[in-house]
Amino acid sequence: MSGRDVSSWRGRFEDGGDDLPIDETLPRRREARALLGSLLRPYRGIVALLALVVVVENVARLSVPLLVQRGIDHGIPPIIDGGPARELLLIVGALSGVVVVQAVSRMFFLRRSGRVGQKVLLELRRRVFRHFQRLDVAFHDRYTSGRVVSRSTNDVEAIQDMLETGFDSLITAVLTLVGTAVLLVALDVRLGLMCLLAFPVLVALVWWFRTESAHTYRQVRESAALVIVQFVETMTGIKAVQAYRREPRNQEIFEDVADQYRAINEKTFKLLAVFMPGVKLVGNITTGVVLLYGGYRVLGGEMTIGTLTAFLLYLRMFFEPMQEISQFFNTFQSASSALEKLAGVLAERPGIADPDRPVPLASGDGRVRGDVAFHDVHFAYVPDRPVLPGLTLDVPAGQTIALVGTTGAGKTTIAKLIARFYDPTSGSVTVDGVNLRDVAQSDLRRHVVMVTQENFMFDGTVADNIRFGRPDATDAQIRAAAEAVGADGFIEALPDGYDTDVAKRGGRLSAGQRQLIAFARAFLADPAVLILDEATSSLDIPSERMVQRALETVLADRTALVIAHRLSTVQVADRVLVLEHGRVVEDGSPEDLIGRGDGHYAELHRVWVESLA
Repeated sequence: MSGRDVSSWRGRFEDGGDDLPIDETLPRRREARALLGSLLRPYRGIVALLALVVVVENVARLSVPLLVQRGIDHGIPPIIDGGPARELLLIVGALSGVVVVQAVSRMFFLRRSGRVGQKVLLELRRRVFRHFQRLDVAFHDRYTSGRVVSRSTNDVEAIQDMLETGFDSLITAVLTLVGTAVLLVALDVRLGLMCLLAFPVLVALVWWFRTESAHTYRQVRESAALVIVQFVETMTGIKAVQAYRREPRNQEIFEDVADQYRAINEKTFKLLAVFMPGVKLVGNITTGVVLLYGGYRVLGGEMTIGTLTAFLLYLRMFFEPMQEISQFFNTFQSASSALEKLAGVLAERPGIADPDRPVPLASGDGRVRGDVAFHDVHFAYVPDRPVLPGLTLDVPAGQTIALVGTTGAGKTTIAKLIARFYDPTSGSVTVDGVNLRDVAQSDLRRHVVMVTQENFMFDGTVADNIRFGRPDATDAQIRAAAEAVGADGFIEALPDGYDTDVAKRGGRLSAGQRQLIAFARAFLADPAVLILDEATSSLDIPSERMVQRALETVLADRTALVIAHRLSTVQVADRVLVLEHGRVVEDGSPEDLIGRGDGHYAELHRVWVESLA
């Protein structure tokens, strides 16, 4: 990629290649409406009550000009003539009552709608979070964490805006438009019909704004997601960014997507710059015509001053909703786009699904022995590019297998298939003779544990991270697991021992220490099958030696698959499998393979021994 060319980076987002999936075969809007309906369904009663409250509030508001008219025409003249102020006082009292009704209605609406809105958003966040956790590893391998963050935060916030202000604005606007139109005609038919001549112009403006803004606001959501993606990924990989001096380059990319976001937002302001003044222009022209014609009729005795005043107040109310409608469309378009994306994600089905009638992995005595077998397993991440072209393999219970081979040979793929992060394209993987497709994932996870390269540390204490797979583990069990992998010494040396907060994903711990805690986490789970995927590759020599001493004890009486570049780890294995292009080309104990002298493993061992000299 050249110095300032970021188009190639943007391209993969602009064509949707990195976006979270939305099933194009489903009507997006129907799915979005169904999602919103399912969220609001438990609150049908309170939503209906809130709608009634809005009606009461708007009826009270619409009564104000009529009371003003009566005050001018019937309350003030008697006082001018020296009569009692009783009529005017009654009207002022009625106005005060109307204001109180409006205030109480608004207060009730805001409190209850806010509560309902937050409950709806809580349920939406629960669904999104639960669904993202249910989606298989293949999904998370395909899509960036920034996109996932955007869906679960940015899009939910857009829906929050609609729930908090959108529906209220829409109901108020519709009631005001209909109510004022009826009252304008009721006050004076000729003048009312004259005012309503402006209505088709307003409808045309609203229709134009709605049509033009729909696509623009969808682009706004996409651009906002790009900004979040770039920010999250840069901050997540900040060590690599700084190590490779990528700050200027990443700044370029971020400024590019941020400028794209700015440009698309400017489009929305251009639309508003036409729509809002257009509505005001039509409103001012109509008001001028009413003043001229209404004033002429007042002078001619055909209309009272109070009626003209009420007419002008209603006319102002008639045009006010147009601004609310524009704001509603702004909110609605953003929320619609967000709802469609969330509905699309929630419609995504996990590639790894539990069977309708799961078979228990444990035998009659409640134990899982750990016999692992591959039966003519074919697998490919990408169609027509096989990784495993028909693997058949038997691993007896209690045996420790070391998988050796170059990058791309299929070692990690075998581990992922045993953990059922993926399913074979064809063939089957079994544990104790049970096809993993027939086992509930929760059951499988209890008995098959995989320690990956990442060694992710969650917020919390060291003890919390060790008991991650067994929340009910006692402090004694946690210490025993740490001692088994040789982690107890450095943990006790930490400021608060096992209660030390690891902070920032284990940033206070060295790579070797994080690895040992990940080991302790897996050992505490006490699985029948333990998979170590490059699990010692990040350890320094002293830490690795400490783990080597612990592994022989910890791996006893369980099936284990070890994937490591360092041959020192392979020495604990009972059996070594050398893989090339998804096929087993060498199979035997470490001693047997070294003794052959001419094999791939023997050559690797020779090079390793020379490197130690």
